[in-house]
Amino acid sequence: MSTTTTVESGELAPVRTDSLADLLVAKERPPRPSAWSASLTFGWRAVLKIKHVPEQLFDVTAFPIMMVLMYTYLFGGALAGSPKEYIQFLLPGILVMSVVMITMYTGVSVNTDIEKGVFDRFRSLPIWRPSTMVGYLLGDALRYTLASLVMLAVGLILGYRAQGGVAGVLAGIALLVLFSFAFSWIWTMFGLLLRTEKSVMGVSMMVIFPLTFLSNVFVDPSTMPGWLQAFVNNSPVTHLASAVRGLMAGDWPADEIAWSLGWSALFVAVFGPITMRLYNRK
Repeated sequence: MSTTTTVESGELAPVRTDSLADLLVAKERPPRPSAWSASLTFGWRAVLKIKHVPEQLFDVTAFPIMMVLMYTYLFGGALAGSPKEYIQFLLPGILVMSVVMITMYTGVSVNTDIEKGVFDRFRSLPIWRPSTMVGYLLGDALRYTLASLVMLAVGLILGYRAQGGVAGVLAGIALLVLFSFAFSWIWTMFGLLLRTEKSVMGVSMMVIFPLTFLSNVFVDPSTMPGWLQAFVNNSPVTHLASAVRGLMAGDWPADEIAWSLGWSALFVAVFGPITMRLYNRK
C-alpha cells in the first residue's frame, strides 16, 4: 500500500499540448550556419582528432625528415658531386613528393569515419552538405603546411638556401598546399568508394608512386628516354615541382604555375562532384 501511494504521488502532471507548443517556439530559431562556418567547424574537428591521436603527426614530422635525409645522402654524391650541392635541386622536389604522398591519408580517415557511422549523423544536420568533406581537407591543409615547414627546416640545416627569400618560399608552400587540397579530392572519392582503409591505402599507393617517382623530383627529365620524357614532362607533379623550385629560386615560372593551378582546378571540378554524389548515396 505504501509503495502504491509513493508511485502515485510521484507521478507528474500531464503536459497540455498548447503549453508544450509555447515552450518549443518561445525562442527564435537559431540561424543556419553558413557554408564557410560549417566547413571551418569540421576542419577544427579534424585538428582535434590529432590532439587525441598524436600519432597522426608522424607522417608530417618523422616521415618528411626521413625522406630528406635519405635521398640527400643516398643520391647526392652520385648525381651532384656532394649532398650539399644536390640539396639545392632536391629539396623543393622532395617537398612536393612528400606532401603529395601524405594526401592519401585523407581517404583513409574518411573511410574510417564511414565505418564508425559518423557520417550518418552528419547527413542529418541542417548544414551545407559538402562542408564535411571540405572540413576534412581544410584540417589536412594544416598538416601539409606543417610537413612543409619541417622539411624546409631540415633542408636549411643541410645547407639549402632559397634565393627567392621568404616571399619565394611562402609562395611555393602556398602553391603546394593549394594543389594538395585539390589533389586530396581523389582520395576522398576512394575513401567513399572502397570498403576498407587497407583498400584505400593500396589503391592510393598504386596512383601516387608512379606520379611522384616518374617526375623531375630527383633528376632532370632530359636524361631520361624520349618515351619516358613524354609522360614525365606532362605529369602534374612535374609541373608542381618545377613551379615550387622556381619560386624558391627567385624566379617566376608563369607557365608551370599556370599548369599547377589548372591541374588543381581540374581535380576539384572532376572529383569534387563525384565525391559528393558518392557521399549522398552512401
